[in-house]
Amino acid sequence: METSVEPLEGNKVKLSVRVDEQEFDEAVGAAFRKISREVRIPGFRPGKAPRRILEAHLGTDTARREALRDALPEYYARALRERDVDAIAPPEIDITEGEETGPVSFDAVVEVRPRVDVPGYQGLQVTIPSPATSDEEIDRQVDRLRSQFGELQVVSRPARDGDHVTIDINGYRHSEAVEGMSATDLLYEVGSATIVPELDEQLRGSRAGDILKFNAPVPGQDDDVTFQVLVKEVKEKLLPDVTDEWASEASEFDTVAELRDDIRTRISQVKRVQAQLALRDNVVEALVALVADDAPDPLVGAEMERRLHELAHRLEAQGATIAQYLEATDRSQEALLDDLKATAVESVKADLALRAVADAEDIEVADEDVDAEVARMAERLGRKLAEVRRQLERAEQMPAVRSDLRKAKALEWLVERVDIVDEEGRSIERSELELAPQVEAQQGESEDEKTGE
Repeated sequence: METSVEPLEGNKVKLSVRVDEQEFDEAVGAAFRKISREVRIPGFRPGKAPRRILEAHLGTDTARREALRDALPEYYARALRERDVDAIAPPEIDITEGEETGPVSFDAVVEVRPRVDVPGYQGLQVTIPSPATSDEEIDRQVDRLRSQFGELQVVSRPARDGDHVTIDINGYRHSEAVEGMSATDLLYEVGSATIVPELDEQLRGSRAGDILKFNAPVPGQDDDVTFQVLVKEVKEKLLPDVTDEWASEASEFDTVAELRDDIRTRISQVKRVQAQLALRDNVVEALVALVADDAPDPLVGAEMERRLHELAHRLEAQGATIAQYLEATDRSQEALLDDLKATAVESVKADLALRAVADAEDIEVADEDVDAEVARMAERLGRKLAEVRRQLERAEQMPAVRSDLRKAKALEWLVERVDIVDEEGRSIERSELELAPQVEAQQGESEDEKTGE
């Protein structure tokens, strides 16, 4: 088989293929064997009639048409591999020779994955949340711990946010009690907004003995509900003093200093993980912003279909359908598709941009990297390595595995070289994002679990 490639306008190529007569005759022979199983020839069982008998009864035209229909897709796929053509859409095939006799030639015009420009990728700057931990953040955590050991004390002043009030509350609708909207001696925290926001508005500034009456909308009710509230007590939460004695009672540490150090460490690790995740996401976002080309429709369509399939699969696992999801979220099908298209466009541009960086920086993936990735896949899936490799090879997915690894390397290349600043423009050193070894190990396990899903 001989092949050639000619670039065309509109991000397309023309792939010309010529199959010699001897090779195509093998396809004709396969077509005759297929036909023999489908037709009845007197004196022969199905599938046993020789080719010459079939030719005598049917002629060669039928088998040749069958061979063209069956073999051309394989010839086309072979030509794509031989010429390393990255097709992204179905081809338009035109048979130019051999429909009746002789060697077979055809042209396949197909859209290919474009190569995009990402000017300025070497000088990217990204903004991430500051990984630094402030004293105010530590103070808030200490206060939350103090709140757990606080004591309520009755006060005579008006109620304010953070106070606890003892109330009798009754909800009515057209003079009938609303189920779930009445309680006696309810201890309620002002500002928590756990019933209706209007209740907190009424309670602010109220005193023991006040009777409050107001209307408010309630989920599940067609009309507003009328509330009547009797304020019985206003209580202030008294927090313990921050002393070493309190720290030893409230935590595993003997001193306040040790407690604050531990809080600082834990907050810092969380913020560093968040900063690392934001760094990767923002690097991709900044890279995508450099892509001026439109995302090709075939790639966007395929990505939308993939995301829609994943959504349907997740909903199915929860016993729901897309129609039920749309009803529950009060969204239209058009709105869902618009959102899917927007995210698909960004995803396609990110794919093209990372490929461009890998090309520009000569980033390659070694066979050992592919082997290691297949081994990780097998471990995540709980299957034998050889079985997973066979399945990937049978589905011709090994190039996709290599491509994904190459894009991942390109992203790591960028992450290691971008300028990083916080929201205030302060430069952030990469050492400020480093995690404790045990936290990094846990994060790696978490990422593996996500990938396995």
